[in-house]
Amino acid sequence: MAAGNDGDEIERFMAGLERRNPGQPEFHQAVREVANTVVPFIARNPQYQGAELMERLTEPDRIIAFRVTWQDDAGRMRVNRAWRVQFSNAIGPYKGGLRFHASVTVGVLKFLGFEQIFKNSLTGLPIGGAKGGANFNPQGKSEHEVMRFCQAMMLELHHYIGPDRDVPAGDIGVGKREIGYLFGQYLRLSNRFSGGVITGKGQTFGGSNARTEATGYGTVYFLQNMLATRGEDVAGRVATVSGSGNVALYAIEKLAELGARVVTASDSGGFVHDPEGIAGERLAWLKDLKENRRGRIQEYAERFGCAFHEGKRPWRVPCDFALPCATQNELGGDDAKALLANGVVAVAEGANMPSSLDAIHAFLDARILYGPAKAANAGGVAVSGLEQSQNALRISWPFAEVDERLKTIMRDIHDKCREDGREDDGFVNYVRGANIAGFRKVADALLAYGVV
Repeated sequence: MAAGNDGDEIERFMAGLERRNPGQPEFHQAVREVANTVVPFIARNPQYQGAELMERLTEPDRIIAFRVTWQDDAGRMRVNRAWRVQFSNAIGPYKGGLRFHASVTVGVLKFLGFEQIFKNSLTGLPIGGAKGGANFNPQGKSEHEVMRFCQAMMLELHHYIGPDRDVPAGDIGVGKREIGYLFGQYLRLSNRFSGGVITGKGQTFGGSNARTEATGYGTVYFLQNMLATRGEDVAGRVATVSGSGNVALYAIEKLAELGARVVTASDSGGFVHDPEGIAGERLAWLKDLKENRRGRIQEYAERFGCAFHEGKRPWRVPCDFALPCATQNELGGDDAKALLANGVVAVAEGANMPSSLDAIHAFLDARILYGPAKAANAGGVAVSGLEQSQNALRISWPFAEVDERLKTIMRDIHDKCREDGREDDGFVNYVRGANIAGFRKVADALLAYGVV
């Protein structure tokens, strides 16, 4: 935390932001985490003073709000709210996922879009920050209901997106199925094949190899890079992972491939603790459960005879590494203390803002390796950017080539964070490093543009 005049300036800035954006706690939290390091950085670098850069970066370029009306299988008309928050296109077209979940609000999307500015900047690719979604929950809906909702949403969304304008992708509740329906409707409305308008597509119509795996794999690659700075590795260690969606499944897969033993996975109903490790046949069964049958994690415990902890999260299970890969604020201050008491040496975030501010402070105070989401989970958007490149070139790179590019991007992100996050005693504050490295590139572009 900043002290003295830095602290006063941070509080002044945050008071103004909270006054202008009432009732949006997730957005306030995301901005404060950045302000704690970027406001003092601006104060010590005259070239960034006087341009009100934090005010400009925390005010979206525009927020598009609209109604989505669709028909369920019973013939009843249903109405949902949807938004697209176009935050910043200073370094490239708006880029960020779509989230379908009952908890989606404009405040949640603003936090996600704000984080996306810095995450996308860190990749080194020319992509800006955005986020979108709807308070629609695909769980429990039929295939036809999901299709009709996606098609209805694209009826409005297509006015605001394009390869050089705004490029959506997937997020919670939006996987390959939903992306396919959204893209198919875009084709019908636009009457042209424009693959670069949306990413996360199936490989038969312009998607990239390794995109499904990218966020989970990238989180593990970032963890590897952090561990290497201390002469350590993943092999032979125990990891706890939360979630059982796309990010979690492929983080588990890569950890197992590298020799770690992953002992937990979770969903909204609770978590399973499998001391034997989720790998091989067990991981394949879990993938089928979640990706195809869309079942509940409790079924894994019943199938393999391990413990299921209803309504709980896995942060009390002893481990070397913790990878929160479910959702925002799933790991609080008490959870962080429990992890530290049980000997955790590294935390790498696969979800967006999964750790509370109290948890972050606990990890930093303990001087463990802590990879914040805007750096550690940037692999997904990085490969989305590579998908755009492949679409523009009308080519498709093999899996191994995309995976190598992903490894290089995650190593470069790590090195940027390490350079800007190194403290006087040699400890690397990856939060500070990610914020400053991500900020600098966007800030330099804004200054070059003048009053924009």
